[in-house]
Amino acid sequence: MQKRNYQKELDKLIENLNGEVPKLMLHGCCAPCSSYCLEYLSRYFDITLLFYNPNISSEEEYFKREEEVKRLISELPANHPIKFLSVGYDTDEFEEIAKGLEDIPEGGARCFKCYELRMKKAAELAKEKEFDYFTTTLSISPLKNSQKINEIGQKLEGDFEVKHLPSDFKKKEGYKRSIELSHEYNLYRQNFCGCRFSKSEAQKREEAER
Repeated sequence: MQKRNYQKELDKLIENLNGEVPKLMLHGCCAPCSSYCLEYLSRYFDITLLFYNPNISSEEEYFKREEEVKRLISELPANHPIKFLSVGYDTDEFEEIAKGLEDIPEGGARCFKCYELRMKKAAELAKEKEFDYFTTTLSISPLKNSQKINEIGQKLEGDFEVKHLPSDFKKKEGYKRSIELSHEYNLYRQNFCGCRFSKSEAQKREEAER
């Protein structure tokens, strides 16, 4: 089965907005990944960036990333104002979905559960606050499965009756632009996704390269 081009679907959706500015609940995992997504989407949407990442391995890391996201929002020029929303730091929900999947390599079933956990929160809040769309910045990473992210988004759209914004932000050189913006704004770039499993794998890679 041919894979869908979610970036083209987003381009078409934007073309059909006809000057309307829908409200978008955008889950953001960190400042570098959010940078291009915010620059791009704020031309067309009224964005609230949701910082909900219970997968992050330590409180120190969590708040470091949260502060960088808030700083980015305050400094990034945007066509429409960008709001920030955080629901606090609590790893319990992540540890619950990770049970039984501890030995799965990065990029597998545990990661898919983690995508869904965070996107579900965005869908819940989009529904509660009467937003038009929800989506996540996760698809900007070359290491993330964009097809799976969008499949999860479509499922949640049905569950919560709020539209999922299709996306593959790495397309159109989005990932490259996020690196440029990270340098421009001197953003903190971490070397692991966030959870204790990805941190352990990053440490193993570093040790192997020594």
